[in-house]
Amino acid sequence: MGFPGNRFLKICRVWLAFVLGLLSLPSAWSQDVSLESAGARFGFSAHKRSAGFKQAEAFVDWNLPWSYFLFDRWHLQWRLDATAGWLGRDGEDAAIFSSGPSLILRRDHIPLALEFGTIPTVITRDSFGAKNLGSYMQFTTYGGIDFNLGSHTRLGYRYQHMSNAGIDGHNPGLNLHAFQVSWRF
Repeated sequence: MGFPGNRFLKICRVWLAFVLGLLSLPSAWSQDVSLESAGARFGFSAHKRSAGFKQAEAFVDWNLPWSYFLFDRWHLQWRLDATAGWLGRDGEDAAIFSSGPSLILRRDHIPLALEFGTIPTVITRDSFGAKNLGSYMQFTTYGGIDFNLGSHTRLGYRYQHMSNAGIDGHNPGLNLHAFQVSWRF
């Protein structure tokens, strides 16, 4: 398993405090902030150089009070995403936590939407065998497509890149294909 004891606990405490702070924000903001969806996501390596990586996570999304109307019936919506999960390769595992903004592009009366985002990510292990991700602090950038099945169920796909943005000079990155299912509130 390999979770470094004290470091893992410190990261978990910081992330938990951050998420609890986020959960308290909607009551401090206007009524325009609303719980949008919750679900699960599973991803796997997109390239041979990072073969064997898998990721599973649970997520919660809130619509933020900022949205824009573009053209005729096109909308941009800001959303806040929070995730907690697992990242692993060849029996070496890490916890993974992220939270940050996403931008959603959709059109009225069409069940498809595009989503884009770059969110801060914390992992509890940065080395997986010969693959060194460089640091515990990462950024996950993604683009994806969502398909609404009825009024409450959503399926989605995203291509995501996780890297440390060169924080410590070593920035190999990790690309994943991720599939998700969520419940819309």
